[in-house]
Amino acid sequence: MGWACKVATAGATAGAIAKVIAALNTGGLPLTAHAMHPTTALLHRRHLLAALALSPCAVWARPARDALPLLLAQEAPADVDPAGYLISEKYDGVRACWDGQRLRFRSGLPVAAPAWFTQRLPVMPLDGELWLARGRFEALSGAVRRSVPEDSEWRRIHYMVFEQPGAAGTFAQRAAQLADIASQAAWPALVAAAQTPVDGRQALAQRLSEVVRDGGEGLVLHRADAPYITGRSAVLLKLKPLHDAEALVVGHQPGHGRLTGRLGALRVRTPEGLEFLIGTGFSDAQRAQPPALGSVVTYSHRGRTENGVPRFASFVRERVL
Repeated sequence: MGWACKVATAGATAGAIAKVIAALNTGGLPLTAHAMHPTTALLHRRHLLAALALSPCAVWARPARDALPLLLAQEAPADVDPAGYLISEKYDGVRACWDGQRLRFRSGLPVAAPAWFTQRLPVMPLDGELWLARGRFEALSGAVRRSVPEDSEWRRIHYMVFEQPGAAGTFAQRAAQLADIASQAAWPALVAAAQTPVDGRQALAQRLSEVVRDGGEGLVLHRADAPYITGRSAVLLKLKPLHDAEALVVGHQPGHGRLTGRLGALRVRTPEGLEFLIGTGFSDAQRAQPPALGSVVTYSHRGRTENGVPRFASFVRERVL
């Protein structure tokens, strides 16, 4: 899901609002505004985001209207019955959608992939993950973020496809077609994610344990009889040892003791407007240069309190647009 920042303040001119919107949209974060104090000193995107996050104006996250309409997974209950689902590995990669001509992130922004990479993709819609290897998300993220792609990095990247946007038939039929497409392409970088049934909850738990033990992130369960749909749906479930979610960074809490001068915790806001702190999961490098205000981060947690606050929230990564 893409994100946008909606701002409500008072006393701004239409011209000032237009400048602010242009500044944020240029930086890849769509904005709508009801009124805003004009200031020309805040047109740099990071400074503007910092000012918005720290000001008394109302700022909250919402899905961006230009985000691609893709199928998104719900969290699987711990006792999910895998009957009727096809199971695949949940790849620790970056979601990318190919429309036959362009490769784009989930947010709708273009992926700066080399021409030789996209020229090998078939002229049909595909949905999948750009993936390097288990445990290599940071290296992959760095590679796909570049505005000028590095051939040496892209030579190691795979496009793990798992859906055909808009295609007819059941998911089982679409998965079989994807396997044929990848086979006919005969190109190691284009891989159809293996989709297999699992016989019962015990076998599912064993499969999850094996994937996680070997460095994988988890499993995806997709209803074999599901037509192609978009939006977040129970026909697609993600099963991981921990739950994960996304939130907007709205503040930096300074560290103390050995963390003096570095990040102590991120203050984040969920799409529902709940704010809380994330203080664990960061490397020393990330504490020295934390995710910018206005960026979107993924965090893991172990359920929620009665007030809806994630338990034991831990930073996972900054989201790639």
